[in-house]
Amino acid sequence: MSIETSAPVATGHIETRTIDMVPERERHGSPSSQFTLWFGANMQITAVVDGALAVVFGAEALTAILGLLVGNILGGIVMALHSAQGPRLGLPQMISSRVQFGVKGAALPLLLVILMYLGFAATGTVLSGQAINLMFGFTSPAAGIAIFGALTALVAIVGYRLIHVVGRISTVVGILGFGYLAWQLCHQYEVASAFGLKPFTWTSFLTAMALSAGWQMTFAPYVADYSRYLPSKTSAAATFWSTFGGSVISAQLAMSFGALVAALGANFIKNQVGFLGELAGPLAVVIYLVIVTGKLTVNCLNAYGGFMTMLTTVSAFNDKRQFSPATRLAYILGFVLVTVLVALLASSHFLATFKNFVLLLLTVFVPWSAVNLVDYYLVSREKVDIPALYDSQGRYGAYNGVALFSYVLGIVVQIPFINQAMYEGPLARAMGGADISWIVSLVVTSLVYYPLARKTMQVPERMIYPAEQPAPTLASGRNAAYLKSASAA
Repeated sequence: MSIETSAPVATGHIETRTIDMVPERERHGSPSSQFTLWFGANMQITAVVDGALAVVFGAEALTAILGLLVGNILGGIVMALHSAQGPRLGLPQMISSRVQFGVKGAALPLLLVILMYLGFAATGTVLSGQAINLMFGFTSPAAGIAIFGALTALVAIVGYRLIHVVGRISTVVGILGFGYLAWQLCHQYEVASAFGLKPFTWTSFLTAMALSAGWQMTFAPYVADYSRYLPSKTSAAATFWSTFGGSVISAQLAMSFGALVAALGANFIKNQVGFLGELAGPLAVVIYLVIVTGKLTVNCLNAYGGFMTMLTTVSAFNDKRQFSPATRLAYILGFVLVTVLVALLASSHFLATFKNFVLLLLTVFVPWSAVNLVDYYLVSREKVDIPALYDSQGRYGAYNGVALFSYVLGIVVQIPFINQAMYEGPLARAMGGADISWIVSLVVTSLVYYPLARKTMQVPERMIYPAEQPAPTLASGRNAAYLKSASAA
């Protein structure tokens, strides 16, 4: 079977590709773009909140910062391993799940990812709407929300190139803005007094680690969307380290700032945007702009990834392999409209509840990551039959029972270990509230899936590309052999 991927041709500056493979002639950029994108996406107010929560949940400031660092590193490794798939496959992140789950079976994690995108986009729109209202003196909450929704839609519609431009801008703005806020914090508060207020406990350390690891692994369904246009000869190591460095460094800086703010007793959690404006003093308007810029970066990732995940889900059941620019536009606008409506209609209490629900949903992404990474690097060994991803009667079939079983098991084994606002498991309670559910899930899912997949997966002998897509070549590296093979279906 072959699949045509050459039809969507870029016209002007607006991206036209959706879930199809990016051909070599359209590849561009360098791994450094991954650093700035993920730095900008993490240097933002919600990451500050995540760090503050480590202290709110009981950690001493230094314990929180160290726990956040370990979690960011461990979660960042998982997240960056997904990013390294982009240049090799030239595909959005979630469509690669069809290798493991089957063309239709992948709809299970896909639907949950869509819900996550919507939840994070809606809560981000509320915060940014507040900042815009404070910048311009709007009295109606709807004004800031509507403006931010329009900005999100615009960037997502233009697509890949503009998203990376926004990431670069956000990186510079975030460094300057949060650097100034850190300076103000040191001048307005006795920062040294934040340390040593509580004794070290493993429970609080593990809680902080879970917060940051969960934060990083939330990006796993996103990352290859923004590395898939890189030339196929791009080093996997370069892609990995650029993504890892940008995401981990910025997240750790923002979260450490949040931990210090919370430890100093500042009224941040109840009024995040307002507190940062007060801390900035005469430059409050500038800091509101910093908040909007950072949230715009990550909200565009939500809208962009959201529409592609929806198209991936729909295409599994209607055999669509390509989508027109008009369809692409409609899905983006529809996604952004829903997020704006949720932000407008929901009370602050509802948003808090919904955010906790989305955080609970993160438990479903840990086993997905385990299945995807174990298969890609250890079972399939980076050899994928790309045309078969669009054919439920092909190599990967409609449903893969082994992956679905491993995935569900990876969710179930977490239940006793979960400690979140909506639910605390009995083993988490017995350990004093420590949440190690994500570690348990990674280990169990990997150990169960690997031997079963080794026996059942139909792995191609080499990478198989669409019929008219020439196989990329590498000058060196372990991928050279199959990348030099002729394309076939």
